Amino acid sequence: MFKTLQTATVLVGLTFAGTAMTCSVDGNGGFLPENDLYIPAGMKGLKGGLTEAQFNSAIDKVEAIYAPIVSSLGGNLKIERKWDDGTVNAYASQSGKTWNVAMFGGLARHNTITEDGMSLVVCHEIGHHIGGAPKKGGTSGGGWWGGGAGASSWASNEGQADYFATLKCLRKSFLNDNNSAIVAAMEVPKTLTDACKKSTKGDKEDTALCIRTSMAGKSVSDLFSDLGRLPATKFETPDAKVVTTTDDNHPKAQCRLDTYFQGSLCDISMNEDVSQKEEVKGTCHPSLGHKIGTRPLCWFKPSVK
Repeated sequence: MFKTLQTATVLVGLTFAGTAMTCSVDGNGGFLPENDLYIPAGMKGLKGGLTEAQFNSAIDKVEAIYAPIVSSLGGNLKIERKWDDGTVNAYASQSGKTWNVAMFGGLARHNTITEDGMSLVVCHEIGHHIGGAPKKGGTSGGGWWGGGAGASSWASNEGQADYFATLKCLRKSFLNDNNSAIVAAMEVPKTLTDACKKSTKGDKEDTALCIRTSMAGKSVSDLFSDLGRLPATKFETPDAKVVTTTDDNHPKAQCRLDTYFQGSLCDISMNEDVSQKEEVKGTCHPSLGHKIGTRPLCWFKPSVK
């Protein structure tokens, strides 16, 4: 897949390899690490990916829930729908009270992306705005996110934005859908089904919602693997890495799937807000005795015991 896209990119003569791809304060970065893919509108020869209608539908689903929530927090959510732009990424930025999310058609046209996966990307970017602690720079000395040691920006870090996406955002966005019917049409790994049944104590609708949000995470983690020419991520093989300090940057593909999975498994209510200042409120956390649904140690170092 990677070679196919690379060849297509060269043929159309367009790349964006010079841009540093992190979800940066100035909006110059993205959901994905740096990559040179560009999939223009109308490009032929790619299997999968979304239509423009599906792209808009995925965004609509999340925007309808979160535009009023952002407004209640004093912001104005602006989602830019750049369908004709072949960039394979997305980003968040803030300008005064305008809280921006930019979504690109190139990402939607990648063959790993499902409509639910696209909704997850929107949730991740909104998560930078309201996803809570830990924030960028909060544990890594600030750097270009501003301030000195211990400084925090407005933006939740990459792992926290991922966690928020399934812990709160996708649950709210998918809540009133017929999730049992939607999941019945998917090929769902037994490991995922069993874990969701255990977490939800067998409740049929809650189990389906857990599976659906996790499978949205699988869609985008497959994209991470594809870009990095890495083996496919699996629910059965969590990342064994244990960090000594919280990593604010993009975790590896398996670690990101683990984060989406644990966010889906957490039994804390989707309506219990996270805190913008501390890491425990509204989450599953080891300090509260939680054994599942907690942020993976492959990027997160709990600061509260």
